[in-house]
Amino acid sequence: PDRARAVGAANGANPIPILVPCHRVIGSDGSLVGFGAGLEWKRRLLDVERPQLSLVLDGRPQL
Repeated sequence: PDRARAVGAANGANPIPILVPCHRVIGSDGSLVGFGAGLEWKRRLLDVERPQLSLVLDGRPQL
């Protein structure tokens, strides 16, 4: 619990969330959890990154 709070505090204090990608932190159950700009923005950022992640993980573009 203390470590989770420390991560949350560090993410909350992040002044440049696009460069230091705190939006990639998710809950232990895979759910979206707090983000300074709100969960809708977090979801949008993750959706934008998803095709690039596909390329990294399996070398093929996601269609």
